[in-house]
Amino acid sequence: MSELPKIPFLDLSAHHAPFREEFMDAFGMVMDSSAFAGGQFVSEFEARFAEFCGTRHAIGLSSGTDAIWLALLALGIGPGDEVITAPMTFIATVEAILRTGARPVFVDIDPATYTMSPSGLEKAITEHTKAIMPVHLFGRLADMKGIGAIANKYNLPVVEDAAQAHGASDGNTMAGAFGIAGAFSFYPGKNLGAFGDAGAMTTNDAEIASFARMVRDHGQSQKYIHSVSGWNCRMDGIQAAILSLKLSRLAAGNGRRAEHAEFYSARLQGIPDILLPAGGKACSNVHHIYAIRSGRRSELLKHFESHGIGYGIHYPVPAHLQPCCGFLGGVVGDFPVSETCAREFVSLPMYPEMTGAQRERVVQVLLGFSEAMAA
Repeated sequence: MSELPKIPFLDLSAHHAPFREEFMDAFGMVMDSSAFAGGQFVSEFEARFAEFCGTRHAIGLSSGTDAIWLALLALGIGPGDEVITAPMTFIATVEAILRTGARPVFVDIDPATYTMSPSGLEKAITEHTKAIMPVHLFGRLADMKGIGAIANKYNLPVVEDAAQAHGASDGNTMAGAFGIAGAFSFYPGKNLGAFGDAGAMTTNDAEIASFARMVRDHGQSQKYIHSVSGWNCRMDGIQAAILSLKLSRLAAGNGRRAEHAEFYSARLQGIPDILLPAGGKACSNVHHIYAIRSGRRSELLKHFESHGIGYGIHYPVPAHLQPCCGFLGGVVGDFPVSETCAREFVSLPMYPEMTGAQRERVVQVLLGFSEAMAA
């Protein structure tokens, strides 16, 4: 009997193959125009992405990390200030805060949504708090209504870490348009991914947008006039051209992700020792990651590996326990929901081009694991 083909956690080759000629044409247009750093392709993508998100401005940048950093800088956040965020996130969220000189303050996640719990938010606010940064984790919107009410009560700006939420909405407002600014990553594996590192900041505030555009380009208000101390974190023309092509297909890709998530949830319902992600409004979750939880993760991962099923772990160490954050004084037990999830999360294969046969096999392997554990 021949060995069954492996199912990858993510298959970018399958994602790009149908549009290879269009991508090559985009490369050619950028090459012919020599608009490699900034320029017309970046401007075109910024206009399209701002329209997509329902914001007045989108600023193309070199990464999502820089998008968070510039948003905080534009708010005047620096040493002595505090920014509240969630510990269950990729480290870039915290790195950007630390890069301003401010101190990250953590609020545990909700056990159902895995995003910042509004119930713990108010207790974390101090006289030093200067911003609140919810993380739209795994493609699911944070509770922006609850978080926004507290932010308004204390007159605090909200900066959204929307790195995993391209296209998520509450039916009226898109990710990136809830707060004073939103930060997106276009790392290749994202729902909207570039051919390398890239990011964008969205905002309705003209001053914040103007500041970000200056800082990303060495602080230039005009050529060789450096009005602020800036940095080099521009989006390049090739990434912008690729992202413009992909943006037109994002809604369809998110729709296929939703179909895969619905299939997983229907077929895996009620399996012992497996906790599925909570449901919710379809539009509020674009399913960047489909993370289940298992108290027997190590055994499950071995089972997946022996059957050729790819997986991810997002994230095995919460931010407050990362070695680089040791100076903050975090200890085990500070944020029990995040810590439990870090021990139990397993991300199943999830990408638009998955076939029915592939997702069926993932389910069958999981069912086999459950049966083996019960035997």
